[in-house]
Amino acid sequence: MLRKQQLYFATIFLLGDIILTCFSFMLAYYIRFKAVIITYFFPPTKGIPDILQYLRLLPFICLIWVAIFYYRGHYKLKWERSRIDELFSLFVSVTLAVIVILSLTLYYRIYYRYQPEVSPKYEFSQLVFGLFLIIDVITLYLLREGVRRYIEKARLKGLYQKKIIIAGAGDLGISLAKRMSSHPELGFNILGFLDDDPEKANMEYMEIPVIGKLKDFPKITSQQKIDQLFIALPLRAYHKTLSLIKHANREAIDIRYVPDLFQFVVLKTGLEELDGIPIINLSSTPLESWKNIIKRLIDFSLSLAALLFMILLYPIISILIKLTSEGSVFYKQTRTGMDGKTFQIYKFRSMRIDAEKKSGPVWATEDDPRRTWIGKILRRHSLDELPQFYNVLKGEMSLVGPRPERPEFVKQFKEKYPQYMLRHKVKSGITGWAQVNGWRGNTAVDKRIEYDLYYIENWCLFLDLKIIALTLWQIFAQKNVY
Repeated sequence: MLRKQQLYFATIFLLGDIILTCFSFMLAYYIRFKAVIITYFFPPTKGIPDILQYLRLLPFICLIWVAIFYYRGHYKLKWERSRIDELFSLFVSVTLAVIVILSLTLYYRIYYRYQPEVSPKYEFSQLVFGLFLIIDVITLYLLREGVRRYIEKARLKGLYQKKIIIAGAGDLGISLAKRMSSHPELGFNILGFLDDDPEKANMEYMEIPVIGKLKDFPKITSQQKIDQLFIALPLRAYHKTLSLIKHANREAIDIRYVPDLFQFVVLKTGLEELDGIPIINLSSTPLESWKNIIKRLIDFSLSLAALLFMILLYPIISILIKLTSEGSVFYKQTRTGMDGKTFQIYKFRSMRIDAEKKSGPVWATEDDPRRTWIGKILRRHSLDELPQFYNVLKGEMSLVGPRPERPEFVKQFKEKYPQYMLRHKVKSGITGWAQVNGWRGNTAVDKRIEYDLYYIENWCLFLDLKIIALTLWQIFAQKNVY
């Protein structure tokens, strides 16, 4: 439902952006070379170029603008974003796009620098691009502001609104109502809840009233026009759900059924089909099929490059470890990875060989007395993690993902935190979203789970690259915990 609305706005913004951007570019050309005031203070010393020269750029401008605007999320109407944030975001996107198109024209001119008869034809005024940037930001902002104001006024007049009744005022129904209220662009006018136990069901959410019991639905529909019925009842209310559906069908009311999945701990739900039978997938993740292949290719290539790039660093660290403590250079430890399978993780040894002889498996702490002298330096700069690139190369880990835990800790956590094992729906990582946000090492498990699940649910290639960049920044800034 939200996707359909977003597709509608995306179409409006896409077409509007293309038209307004082309208009802004040609207007900038006209102002630069035709406006008397501009030409008086900034006379065109090389003459007025042919307008066809600038028209040839328009297809490239449209492609670059659409690509950058898409990846920066400008084809969604974001009601929670303030006007200032919208304007600034557009300014950043247009500036980035202008830099890209200027770089391409500069490259083209350099490419043809030995052909004087060609190169001058592709010189472009920087003042044109400066004016273009300002005009384009203003016009694109006015487009979005105009759409926003039109929708707001239309909603106040009662236009494009759907009269909604929600059957069920429990947790599921209340959550649904809150989500609807946070998306005014969808035009939902919630008349109220229907519930057989209104006082108990609606104690915590009084913004929308309970207007009757489930059996009152026929009476309510006879009194006023209802556009849509949302059924948010528990699975045990199967017979009541069937009764509501039968009556709604007789009155030609649109029916939306919200599955009661709150009782299950899920990542994302996906609708599948098996020879005509609908099946709800309760553990769907974005990292499936071709996306998983792309992530694996990136992991393999970058881990191989990292191992080769730091090939001289390994013997230096190995010698320092040998000189400062007894025992092996590398440290192997059993960890739990994807689908709950265990594997051997590799590290440079940073602690004494008898570190857990008395305590057993425990987490490392800040200023851990078990660390060796060189181990302190290795852990401060995360250099002890370097051998894990070999785990990534083997396919046991990924560069980015939830950090793997020891089986002893996993056994404890999965009993205490029901959603903990969902972290193992993807490969474990050398770094992760939880780690770059400060939840590293011996920190709150529930917060690490929250950030890890956010990463799994919202995975994209850009998020991986962002986490890698933040990890490198924290390493060089020495912001690691220990």
